[in-house]
Amino acid sequence: MKKNLFINVILALTFICISATIAHKTLRSAFKKDFLIGAAINASQIEEKNDAEATLLREQFSAITPENIMKAEVIHPGWDRYNFTLADKIIALGEKNHMVVNGHTLIWHSQLPLFARQIQQADSFRTYFTEHINTIASRYKGKIYSWDVVNEALNEDGTMRKSVFLEKLGNDFVTEAFRLAEKASPGTELYYNDYNNEQPKKREGCINLIKKIQDAGVRIDGVGIQGHWQKGKVPLKEIEESILAYHALGLKVMITELDIEMLPRNFDGADVANRQASNPALNPYAAGIPDQLLQDQATDYANLFKLFLKHRDKITRVTFWGMHDGQSWLNGWPIRGRTNYPLLFDRAFSPKPAFHAIMALK
Repeated sequence: MKKNLFINVILALTFICISATIAHKTLRSAFKKDFLIGAAINASQIEEKNDAEATLLREQFSAITPENIMKAEVIHPGWDRYNFTLADKIIALGEKNHMVVNGHTLIWHSQLPLFARQIQQADSFRTYFTEHINTIASRYKGKIYSWDVVNEALNEDGTMRKSVFLEKLGNDFVTEAFRLAEKASPGTELYYNDYNNEQPKKREGCINLIKKIQDAGVRIDGVGIQGHWQKGKVPLKEIEESILAYHALGLKVMITELDIEMLPRNFDGADVANRQASNPALNPYAAGIPDQLLQDQATDYANLFKLFLKHRDKITRVTFWGMHDGQSWLNGWPIRGRTNYPLLFDRAFSPKPAFHAIMALK
């Protein structure tokens, strides 16, 4: 009798231990052998102003990307003036929490400082371009795991976007950006990053751009597929075709800005310049979202991660564009003031059905 009681106690304790282990299993640990799991973080999160957010970041994620503080308007606000305060802090945060840091981004047509837009002479603009990359990339040499060297240089049809960089520097500015970044930070992985580059026309343009860089003898290590998709419209076929096509060029693939939007809008893509007028009908879940829609989102996320796991030999990082719903940029774009639900954790930092659906794959 005592022996049976002892055995039952041992079994009960074992069950409790196993249950506790399962309950505390994290994204970071679950996908450790597959790919890095990242999150974009804002200034408050970099400075760890909220203990609950700091805990969520530390426990769940193995990679971090600055949401805005390494963009030119913040880090390089004047011709000979740089602001490295928060950029230095995200490096320190990554070191403390054993997370790699992806730099976002060296060259992007949006969120440029006013002085850069006002430069008239091409030679002066080239000096700005060169000094910007050299100064920032060299400062974080050996400290940053990877750079999004150029962000969103393509139109939807695969042609070059008519940006200030194209206007002032010509068709080779992307190649030159990679050349400069390689020289300034030789040990850092260098990526091209864009949205909708899983779609056939833009994918073709992206491939042509990559080949141009490679043909010039300049190093490019990978391509980032941003992954701003909408519930029920995740293009799994096109994503898989793109993973295979980019990998065939000898590149690594990253999913760099993942979220699944739950609210309606009248266009696709993720061009920050696109806006819609405010309309209550386009903000239907301000007071809460039906559970069935969260279950539908969970199915989308599960199907995505099944695909990612299938190609784990090609994908090195999956980064969510934010840690939780309350932080998401989709609350303010393309319509300000909406209540969106695109990520794995809710506004109380609790895991949603999408989190559990992904974890069930492991």
